[in-house]
Amino acid sequence: MIEIKKGRYRARLASTPEDVRAAQALRGLAFRRARPGVDRDSFDALCDHMLIEDTRSGALVCCFRFLPIANGREISRSYSAQFYELSSLEGFEGRMVEMGRFCLHPDCTEPDILRVAWGAMTAYVDDTCVEMLFGCTSFAGTDAREYYDAFAVLRDRHLGPRRWLPRVKAPRVFRFAERLRRKPDLRAAMSRMPPLLRTYLMMGGWVSDHAVVDDQMNTLHVFTGVEIAAIPPARKKLLRAVVG
Repeated sequence: MIEIKKGRYRARLASTPEDVRAAQALRGLAFRRARPGVDRDSFDALCDHMLIEDTRSGALVCCFRFLPIANGREISRSYSAQFYELSSLEGFEGRMVEMGRFCLHPDCTEPDILRVAWGAMTAYVDDTCVEMLFGCTSFAGTDAREYYDAFAVLRDRHLGPRRWLPRVKAPRVFRFAERLRRKPDLRAAMSRMPPLLRTYLMMGGWVSDHAVVDDQMNTLHVFTGVEIAAIPPARKKLLRAVVG
C-alpha cells in the first residue's frame, strides 16, 4: 500500500469509486476550464489512480493515473497508442506503466505537492518492478509556433532511440524534428517546456520526433519514454529520498 507524506501533503492510491470521481472532477477543472465538468474516459476503469491530498483540509490537490502493461506486446492497449504508432516498442520485454492525466489544482503551487507526486511515482515504479515509464506529455494550446524553441531543444537533445521511436498515426501532427531548422534560445525553450516534461528529461527521458495536435484536449503532446535503468543515480537518489 503506497502512502507518502511530506509537509501537509499525502499521496495514496484511490481505493473507492468516490476517490476516482474526485480525480475525474479535478481533471475536469484542470483540463477543461472552458467546458466545466468531469474528465473521464474508458481507461479510468483499467488504471490505478494516485491522489495527492492536503492533510489539513482534505482537498485533492493533484492526481494522475497508471496503466500497468506486462511488456511491449501489450502496448497497443495504452492510451498513447490512440495517437502514436508504437509497434517499435512491442519488442520491449520488461514491465511498463503508462502515466497519464497528471494535473494540479489551479490554485495549488506549493513545491511539496510535486515532490510528493514524484515520490509516489517512484514508489509505484519500484513496487511493481517497472522498467519503462511512458505517456503523452502536453503543451497547452495547439499553436506550435509558441514552442519552437522548446521543440528545437527536444530535436537536438532528447529524441528517442531509433529502435523505440514511435511513428506517425494521428491525422494532425507537427513534425518538429524535420521541419525546424532554427537554433534554439535555451532560456526561452526552458521557460516554455512543460514542468512535467522537464522532470522526465532530467530523469533521462526521451520524446517522439513529432507532436500530436489534440483539438479535443486543446494541447500539443509528445510521446515520452523513461527507461528506469537509464535514470541517473543522483536523480534516483533524490526521488527515493521522498519515499523515505
